[in-house]
Amino acid sequence: MEKFKVIIVEDVPLELKGTEGIFRNDIPEAEIIGTAESEATYWRQLKNQMPDLVLLDLGLGGSTTVGVELCRQTKDMYPNLKVLIFTGEILNEKLWVDVLDAGADGICLKSGELLTRGDVASVMSGKRLVFNQPILEKIVNRFKHSVNNQLMHQEALVNYEIDEYDERLLRHLALGYTKEQIANLRCMPFGVKSLEKRQNDLVQKLFSDDGRTIIGINATRLVVRALELRIIDIDNLRPDEE
Repeated sequence: MEKFKVIIVEDVPLELKGTEGIFRNDIPEAEIIGTAESEATYWRQLKNQMPDLVLLDLGLGGSTTVGVELCRQTKDMYPNLKVLIFTGEILNEKLWVDVLDAGADGICLKSGELLTRGDVASVMSGKRLVFNQPILEKIVNRFKHSVNNQLMHQEALVNYEIDEYDERLLRHLALGYTKEQIANLRCMPFGVKSLEKRQNDLVQKLFSDDGRTIIGINATRLVVRALELRIIDIDNLRPDEE
């Protein structure tokens, strides 16, 4: 790794001291040309000397949004400047999404292995989406959960013989559409009476295990059952074009 210049943005003195120690002991190629404990100090440091890397803590002065906006403004003004987030916000996943949307080159959480030479080297070599082990574990777990849900959805469609019109009916019922409104959708070639029959057929499919006729199941209970069985996905409830 070639020599490079870094500015550290951190408002907690003890954590700043620890971060400086990481660079001094593990990343001797880094020259710390400045530190900043606030937004104003950061911009002054940036004006005095341009770094190759900004190591940015998101929580400045008790506000997490300041760090996100600093990242966004920095990337807007200096697109080639590397910004690596080093944050103690280990549970605020929405914040991670915001800062990635703001252009951050990676995120390292202040837990587990902290900041490593490999993380910094990856960013400096031009790699995007650099994450340390703690955040990678969270991302992988979310990925596995998402894939498993998709598989359960596909299996449910096959096991319960759900066609595209069944799925569309259930999805729009979940969104609060009446059967009259669903019948008026461009992609739904059925009238209200046909949709009522389809709904009754779905009740039999989803609630009867032994072929007995099921009565007294309204649309709300049917939708809840479809959600439980992963036939429709609560995270992907979107209406079709009307």
